[in-house]
Amino acid sequence: SLEEKLRNSSDSELLLGILQKTVKHPLCVKHPPSVKYARCFLSELIKKHEAAHAEPLDELYEALAEVLTASESTQGHRSYLLPSGDSVTLSESTAIVSHGTTGLVTWDAALYLAEWAIENPAAFTDRTVLELGSGAGLTGLAICKTCHPRAYVFSDCHSRVLEQLRGNILLNGLSLEPDITANPESPRVAVAHLDWDVATVPQLSAFHPDVVIAADVLYCPETILSLVRVLRRLSACRRGQRAPDVYVAFTVRNPETCRLFTTELGRVGIRWEVAPPHRQQLFPYEERSEMAILQLVL
Repeated sequence: SLEEKLRNSSDSELLLGILQKTVKHPLCVKHPPSVKYARCFLSELIKKHEAAHAEPLDELYEALAEVLTASESTQGHRSYLLPSGDSVTLSESTAIVSHGTTGLVTWDAALYLAEWAIENPAAFTDRTVLELGSGAGLTGLAICKTCHPRAYVFSDCHSRVLEQLRGNILLNGLSLEPDITANPESPRVAVAHLDWDVATVPQLSAFHPDVVIAADVLYCPETILSLVRVLRRLSACRRGQRAPDVYVAFTVRNPETCRLFTTELGRVGIRWEVAPPHRQQLFPYEERSEMAILQLVL
């Protein structure tokens, strides 16, 4: 559709508008995306412009020249605009796997769960949320900025992921406990090292979670078994009191992997149901991917 619009218009305002909303957007200027991504984006934009046999646009080539002279980095930024007008900016690895972990990038189910949370804020408002396997932090930051939880605990077991998480939390204007300058209107935020294989009931109970969430953690049998074990321990955290609500979001890459998860849940007596899908896609991810959120009853 862009090529068609360019052919039907000799006006350069269309392309200048695209530049202002992308590489020249204040968020991108302040927190630049990866050099490779910006280069690919601008090259594609120039190709479409040239295909329309339009007059060359200096601003396009100047923007590309800036990117071509920039040095490559192992880190880049991704910024997501929220319906509230706020935004979430993440510093991420430019590689899918780095430092021996996949937790330094945002995966689709994290975006999907964030969208669901934004449409269902009552599930998190004025509650303490524990996130298992927080990764780059997108879901938690979106919840903190839009759903008004009382407290939010990001957790992971990889030291490099935890380091990046802390940086992303501060990058988004949130304070980590025990920061005395914390904004009283923001949730109390903490980052915890949590190894599912060795986490104990007392350690989990100390978080006092009302809600437990996880996104894109069903990627291999070993991880699934570890997750089910930690969920079982969480169910023992509040004997005589209401157990936390649990939401697990995942991309259906391998139906057998998903089946293993639900089978293991049944084996330990954890009931589950599919949460109703949300209405609106807010973030960019692979539209053909099948994704789901399971609500568990501990």
